[in-house]
Amino acid sequence: MEKFVIIDAHSHLWLKQDTTWNGKIIRSMKNGRSMFLGEEVQMVPPFIIDGTNSAEVFLSNMDYAQVSAAVVVQEFIDGIQNDYLADVKRRYPNRFFICGMCDYLHDGFYQQAERLVSEDLFQGMAIPGHRLLGRSLTSLEMMQFFHLMEEHDLLLSITLADGDQQVAELKDVISDCPHLRIAIGHLGMANPPQKNPWENNSWREQILLARNPQVMIEMGGITWLYHHEFYPFPTAIRAIREAADLIGMEKLMWGSDYPRTITAITYRMSYDFILKTTELSDHDKYLLLGGNAYDFYRFGDLPDLPYIKNMSE
Repeated sequence: MEKFVIIDAHSHLWLKQDTTWNGKIIRSMKNGRSMFLGEEVQMVPPFIIDGTNSAEVFLSNMDYAQVSAAVVVQEFIDGIQNDYLADVKRRYPNRFFICGMCDYLHDGFYQQAERLVSEDLFQGMAIPGHRLLGRSLTSLEMMQFFHLMEEHDLLLSITLADGDQQVAELKDVISDCPHLRIAIGHLGMANPPQKNPWENNSWREQILLARNPQVMIEMGGITWLYHHEFYPFPTAIRAIREAADLIGMEKLMWGSDYPRTITAITYRMSYDFILKTTELSDHDKYLLLGGNAYDFYRFGDLPDLPYIKNMSE
């Protein structure tokens, strides 16, 4: 089987989860568990015993799975991790593309954004847009922020709410900031397999945004969207092909949503179902697994990661 350069376009790192969402606590516990919105959940694999989702543990997973580089985004449910991630960027510049994040939930975040940009801490900025329903993506302050990013050639990583709820607003952003590079997350939240997984077409409206030249779609967490099927996720492959029919395979990028997704599967399994499917050509796999991301995120020299045989083989 041909060897591909593999780049993860959607992952998360944090020192500790210690935040709230809608007044409910989110806090790291021991053995990979977190208190999450009033419920104890297995947030990360149990071998992360101290709750620290560190770059070093991720790099160990990446090296084992032969993943050359990863894009690190942020989410409100993990707490803003700018200080830690700026340090990760400094220590591992050739392995990670790091996105900062501001407190978009409150007016006045633009001052924080200006500081982060002036200090050249990050290569992009993340917006968990699905957490901002009720706050406009085209407010005066948001548009100032997008123009600031465009001026400084920072990439926008954004996750939208299900379906087409925020598509019109992002269309306006794309039109007003024609040079702003944008990665839309989670394959547009493509419908999970229910009674008829294709009866709701609104997720396709997110995908169609990538017909704009500066917009790409990353599929972080696709194994979570289709976790009811489990490996090898045949409906996930169908969703990828459906998206490619709309915008072309050259507009799609694989992402894992590490570490939450690897409570159920291994890190390698989060892309192995793409590598082994017969539904995609070798060229499709090359583009999906790293070729597109390498160009879009402007990665440079990447390490050559040899396959290390398991002792049980």
